[in-house]
Parts: sequence; C-alpha cells; structure tokens
Amino acid sequence: MLKERRRYPRFTFALPIKISNQEFDVVTETKNISGNGAYCSVDKEIPIMTKLKIVILVPLIKRGKKFLKKINCKGVVVRSQPIRNNGKNFYNIGIFFCEIKEIHRKVLFSYINSALKT
Repeated sequence: MLKERRRYPRFTFALPIKISNQEFDVVTETKNISGNGAYCSVDKEIPIMTKLKIVILVPLIKRGKKFLKKINCKGVVVRSQPIRNNGKNFYNIGIFFCEIKEIHRKVLFSYINSALKT
C-alpha cells in the first residue's frame, strides 16, 4: 500500500480559480484542492515550472449571510497533462501553492470541513 506523501489531503471540490502571469489570464475551476495546491483543467498549454498569480473564490457563510472570500496566492505549475475532449485540446494541470498566507489556508480548510459535513 502506498503511503500518502502529501502534507495536506486533497478534496474534490469545484471552486472558481483564476490563474495568470504577464502573458495570460485563465478562469476555470478546481477539480480538487488541498492546503498546498490545486488541480484544474485549462484550455491553453502552460509549461511546467510556470509561476502563477492565483485567485480562488471560496463561498462562506458568516452570520447567516453568504459571501465569497477571495484568496490571493502564488503558485507554480508542477504537472501538465494534455487531453483531447470533443475535438478540443485541454490540459490538466497541477499547481503547487508556493506562497499562501496561513490565514488563507485556514479559510480553505474551514470551507472544506463545512462542505464535507453537509
């Protein structure tokens, strides 16, 4: 049996995510996410080791009101797998969060934990 090497477990959640650098802006959603990174599908090839600015929108409820918490962090593409779907090229990419504030990591965990309970 393989031992899980990830520091933070992965959870299957579709959260809106924007990834960008000086050359592009891509808006998509996560296929899964953890405290250390995300996995998503994009419609353009992004080479491994590309540095990214990332914005994740996390739906939260505070005092009975719903709102979106914007998490800004930085990441790097650590995996890229080309796929073809309905005649179009897509890329499944793995992103490692190389700079994320601990408070934002806690917001992610709070959302994941509350979503798992429902």
